[in-house]
Amino acid sequence: MSTVRKGLSAGLGTTWTLGKIIFPITLLVVILQHTPVLPWVIGQIEPFMSLFGLSGEAAIPLVLGNALNLYAGIAGILSLDLPVKEVFILAVMLSFSHNLFIESGVAMKVGVKLWVILLVRFGLAGGSAILINQFWKGGSEMAQYGFAPAAAEAPGSWGGILLLGLEKAGFGVLQLALIVIPLMVAVQFLKDSGWMQKLSDRMGPFTKLIGVKPNAGMTLVAGLTIGLAYGAGVMIQAVEEDGVSRKDATLAFIFLVACHAVVEDTLIFVPLGIPVWPLLLIRLVTAFALTMFVAWIWKRAEQPKRKGAVIPHGR
Repeated sequence: MSTVRKGLSAGLGTTWTLGKIIFPITLLVVILQHTPVLPWVIGQIEPFMSLFGLSGEAAIPLVLGNALNLYAGIAGILSLDLPVKEVFILAVMLSFSHNLFIESGVAMKVGVKLWVILLVRFGLAGGSAILINQFWKGGSEMAQYGFAPAAAEAPGSWGGILLLGLEKAGFGVLQLALIVIPLMVAVQFLKDSGWMQKLSDRMGPFTKLIGVKPNAGMTLVAGLTIGLAYGAGVMIQAVEEDGVSRKDATLAFIFLVACHAVVEDTLIFVPLGIPVWPLLLIRLVTAFALTMFVAWIWKRAEQPKRKGAVIPHGR
């Protein structure tokens, strides 16, 4: 009973912490969708789309995906007639940068600086799009989508818009609770039974490869399997209880920004009719290469400080 009680307490605490981020942001974005603000933002972005090999209208799924989530971005793609190359570029960009407000809030709760999150997410999204546009000359045929989104009737009044926003925000928090609370109970059971330590030990070679200490293993497991938003409870608890340093938390999140929820976030692009294996490979290779590079730079930057801390003999 002690395990269940501690797990429930941790799950409810995490739901409350993240709910304070998810509820107001979801409500605000839903309201903005029904105002001139979102079309204005899309209009500002459209002139830059050609840089990424995209048509102006492709700004719609990019804004929706970053403001809301991957599902909103995919719904935006499905509303447009685009060639396979543009759909693939959008899929790669949205894989690196989506659900920006909520997932950035989660990362900041773990102790990662906002400028690091934004630089990595936008840098990976924009850089990958430019490279794909430059080096891939195929994909000119029109994409054949596997399904079409159900048309939702727009609310006819401000009261209806507010009600829709409250509904979506409330459902978002409820969905989070239904996932996070049982998950935290399961994690507590794994901890009390000793399996969590065994799993963390198994992650040793993997964490060493990307330059973080083994105690960040649970943070990586949660992000890779469940994602940044739903895995946040496990990650926040791991950082607090396992003594994960700011450096290791930052490196872990850099890896997870490029590659999190690898199964779900890859499979949901299948209906778009694009090759998903290259999408997964791009995310994995980028995650390893970027994290290892940042870890190497960080280590080099720390070396002069360590040398300066050594007191020479004879003094």
